[in-house]
Amino acid sequence: MIKVNKDETPGVLKAAWLIALVTIASKFMGFVRDMVVANFYGATLVSDAYFYALQIPSLAIIILGGVGGPFHSAAVAVFSKLIPDFSSKPDETVNKLYNTFLTVSFLFFAVCAILGFFFADKVMGVIISAGAPELVTLASEHFRIMSPIILIGGIIGIYYGLLICHKQYILPNLSPMILSLVVIITISLVHNDKTGMVLACATTLGAICQLAVQFPKIRQIGYRIRPNLDINNPQFKNICELLFPAILSSTIGQISIYIDMFFASTLKEGAWTSVVFANRIFQFPVGILVTAFLVPLFPIFSRLAGEGDLEAIKKYFNKGVGVLFFVGIPMFILILLLAKDGISLIFERGAFDAGAVVMVSEALCYLSISILPYVFRDSITRVYYAFNDSKTPFIIAMSSIALKAVLNWLLILKLDMGIAGITLSTSFVTLFNAVFLGIFIYKKVRLDYKSLFFNLLKMFTAGVITFTICWFICLACDRLVFPKYIFEIFKIVLVMISASGIYSVLNIVFKMDYAKELLARVWKR
Repeated sequence: MIKVNKDETPGVLKAAWLIALVTIASKFMGFVRDMVVANFYGATLVSDAYFYALQIPSLAIIILGGVGGPFHSAAVAVFSKLIPDFSSKPDETVNKLYNTFLTVSFLFFAVCAILGFFFADKVMGVIISAGAPELVTLASEHFRIMSPIILIGGIIGIYYGLLICHKQYILPNLSPMILSLVVIITISLVHNDKTGMVLACATTLGAICQLAVQFPKIRQIGYRIRPNLDINNPQFKNICELLFPAILSSTIGQISIYIDMFFASTLKEGAWTSVVFANRIFQFPVGILVTAFLVPLFPIFSRLAGEGDLEAIKKYFNKGVGVLFFVGIPMFILILLLAKDGISLIFERGAFDAGAVVMVSEALCYLSISILPYVFRDSITRVYYAFNDSKTPFIIAMSSIALKAVLNWLLILKLDMGIAGITLSTSFVTLFNAVFLGIFIYKKVRLDYKSLFFNLLKMFTAGVITFTICWFICLACDRLVFPKYIFEIFKIVLVMISASGIYSVLNIVFKMDYAKELLARVWKR
C-alpha cells in the first residue's frame, strides 16, 4: 500500500490545473460538436429522435464508463491499493485481476448491446410512449445504429481507472475529444442528412475510436489481455461489492432522466433537444471544475480511508469542496445573467433559431440552481467510494425517483412550467441527494461542516453583491445599440470581467483563503 504524504495539496492543485486545461480542450471540442449538430439539425424531431436514442448508449459510455463513473471509480478504489507506487508496472496478480474485470465486463455489456439492437423499438416505445409514432420509429433506428456503444462503455471506464491509478491524467480526459472530432468531420462532410442516420453512425464510430486510443497506453504501462473468469478472486469480489450497487445507483439515476424524457415528449417539438443542450452547456464549466479537482483527490481519499486517517480525509474534503464552491458561485451568477446572450452567440445559426435559444436558455437557468449541490454531491460520493460503500448512494438515488416523478408532474402538468419544470425538478432532486449523502456520511467520518458552510455563507454574500452590481451592468448594456454579435460579445466579456473582479475583491475583503491562494497561483502563472 502506498503511504500518502499528508500534505499533498500543492501536488493535487498542480494536477487539478493540468486536468482542467486538458478537460477544457476536450469540453471545448464537445462544445464545437454541439454547435455543428445544432447548426445542421436544430431543435427538431430529428434531433429529438437522436438524443432520445443516445440516452442509453451515453449511460454506458459517459455515466457508467466515464471519469467518475462506477467502472472508473471501482478500478481506482481497488487497483490503487494493489500497486506499490504510481510508477510501478502491474505484477501478475494485478494483471490477472485486470483480465477478470475486463472479461466479465465485456460479456455483460455484449449481451446488453445485442438486446438493445434487437429490441430497440420496444425500448424507445417505452421511453417516449407519449411521443408521436414517427418520433418513436426514427429514435428506434438511431438506437440500433448506436447500440455497439453499450459494449464499449464499461471497458473505457476500466481503462480510465487504471490510467488514473498510474497518474496518467491527460489521456482519460482528452480521449472524449476523439468522439467529438469524428462527429464534427462526418456530419460536416454530409450536408443532406435529413433523418440523422449519419449522425448516429458518426457517434458509434467516434466511440470506437475513443476506446482504440486508450489501448496502447494501457499496454505500455504493462497490462496484457489474457481473458479469464477467475470470479472467486477476493479482490474481484471487492470490485463487485463496490461496482454493482454503483451501477444500480447510476442506472436508477438514469430512471430520473427517462422520467424527464417521458414528460418532455408531451411538450412541443424540440423540448428534449433543448434539455439536452442545456445539460451539455451546464456540464462544460461544471464538468471541468468537478473533474479537475476530484480526479486527483479520489485516489488520495481511497488510500487515506485504507490507512484509517480520517483527519486527513476531512482536510482534503473541505479543501476540495471549498474551492469547488468558490468557483461554482460566479458560474451560477454568469449563467443567470448571460445565458440567453451566450446561447444566441454560440448556437443561433442554421436550423437553430431564436425560439430554440429561448427554450435552451430557460432550461439552463433553472438547471444552474443545482451547481452547488451538484459539486457537493459528487465530492462526497467519492468519500463513500473510498470506504468501499456504494450502497448508501444507491439507496438515496432510489429514494429520489419518486420525488422526481412528483416534481415533474407538479411543475410541468399542474404549474405548466414546460421545459423549465424539467430542469428545476432536476435541481431539487440534486439538492435532495446532496443533503442526505451529507447526513449519512457521519457513520464513517464526521466531516467539518461548520467551517465549510461558514465559508460558503461568506462566498454566497459576495455572490449576491456581485450579482446585483452585474445585473445593473447588464441593464446598461441593453441600452446600447450595436450589431447583434458585437453587442453579445461586448456584453459577455464586460460582465465576465466585472463579475470575476468584484467577486474576487469581495472574497479577499472577507478574508477567504481560497481567493488569496487562487489569485496568487493565477498571478504566478
